[in-house]
Amino acid sequence: MPSFGENELSRRDVMAGATACAALAAVPARAEGRPESAGPDQPVLAKVSLTVNGQRRELEIDTRTSLLDAAREHLHLTGSKKGCDHGQCGACTMIVDGRRINSCLTLAVMHQGSEITTIEGLGQPDALHPMQAAFIKHDGYQCGYCTPGQICSGVAVLAEIKAGIPSHVTADLNAPMQVTDAEIRERMSGNICRCGAYSNIVEAMTEVAGRPA
Repeated sequence: MPSFGENELSRRDVMAGATACAALAAVPARAEGRPESAGPDQPVLAKVSLTVNGQRRELEIDTRTSLLDAAREHLHLTGSKKGCDHGQCGACTMIVDGRRINSCLTLAVMHQGSEITTIEGLGQPDALHPMQAAFIKHDGYQCGYCTPGQICSGVAVLAEIKAGIPSHVTADLNAPMQVTDAEIRERMSGNICRCGAYSNIVEAMTEVAGRPA
């Protein structure tokens, strides 16, 4: 049978070993000879080429950068707004290769070579796009925060209807597509206006579509 002293020595050995293991685990990665870049917070950069509002732009960005942040923070195109950052409000809507998307939900590196239109590319104060002019005429903006996304979405919606792309409220898939209030409201439902200017937005889009408001 081991003596009391032998048992005591064994406990000390166990404690010493555990302390040494804990100290080793706390040693920084650099001290163990691993490269500093192996840390999880180090960005991975990638080059991406985009055509934004008709102009070729070359960027080297963190691969985690959203298309919205690339436009706002790197290209300084701040018209597109960051609202919910979850793809639920539509304030960040851009037109990418002819289709409207929530730019906060897609990575910039996923759009290599894409053609992107932001609100700045639709028109300027001295040369407004018809949709911009109609929003002003019908007071479809109020506070204005959601307006860039609303206008980009509105332009894309009318293009969808013209192309004959149906929506959930399209009654007859074989008949020519009509620009109705129901079609506009259904297709624009992903763009939220907290000011409640929806009726004015419908009127603006209806005018642009060529139907009497």
